[in-house]
Amino acid sequence: MQATRFSARRELGRTGFGATVLGIGDVADRQLPLAQCVETVRRAMDAGLNVIDTAPGYEAGFSEEIVGAALRGRREGMFLIDKIDHLDQPVGPQVEASLQRLGLEQVDLFVFHAVSTMAQWRALRVDELADGVQAGHARFRGISSHHPDVVRAAIESGWCDVVLFPVGPFVDARYVDELLPLAAARGVGTVCFKTFGAGKLVGDTTGYNQPLQKRPRGKISSGGKPGAPRLPCLTPTECLHYTLTCDPDVALLGMSFPNEQDAAFMAARTFRKLSPPLLAEIRRRAAEAIEGKGPCWWNP
Repeated sequence: MQATRFSARRELGRTGFGATVLGIGDVADRQLPLAQCVETVRRAMDAGLNVIDTAPGYEAGFSEEIVGAALRGRREGMFLIDKIDHLDQPVGPQVEASLQRLGLEQVDLFVFHAVSTMAQWRALRVDELADGVQAGHARFRGISSHHPDVVRAAIESGWCDVVLFPVGPFVDARYVDELLPLAAARGVGTVCFKTFGAGKLVGDTTGYNQPLQKRPRGKISSGGKPGAPRLPCLTPTECLHYTLTCDPDVALLGMSFPNEQDAAFMAARTFRKLSPPLLAEIRRRAAEAIEGKGPCWWNP
């Protein structure tokens, strides 16, 4: 599967970094040994992926420990994203704690995490994060958000080097129709998530592998085949081809196991841009697939 390595596709906004089309998302799972998680990350790195994302809140710092260990001796050529989880608390101590867990002196990008309201955006401690960049703790700054209005404000502010937001078959149309073109025009990098709708689009889950407590009425399996999902769903390839057709700089995917990595790698390598009618059909099916699987917090 890794005979053909991924290579840099284009620069990530104005950072000057040549990023691969896929990025390595959260791989933390405290049910697994640290060494196994580290090996999973390095397997993606061996395939050529060069953008990696983490946050203090991913398994209470375990993700940062995994990423730090995976990058030990292999830091060069990797673009590392970390986050400020507590928006209402001083930035400096959070940055220092993250760097300690990573075992590093610097990350490439620190972003304020899950800035979900305009009030939160206006109250961000941007000067404190700017001080961290000035001190050499990070090279660039930005936000991640689940709200189109916040993403627009961040792009237009001129303050963000990179923004993280949802792009996939079931997202608010503004993310794709307005915000991706706006970011490209302003030289702001785009790293996008929710390709699989937190797993809702490809499985019977309320998100992140959490089981459904109650199945929607009238929903049955497609074809009734043993082991087939009981609810409508898309394939991982359909979801990823949709996101890649939308063309963010980087599609950030959670790839916690080798089989998940291989499925993502194969889908990316077989990608061909989808036609508008096919995009519309996938959106229609995505709306069916996500019905009854709980709230979609990324769509206000």
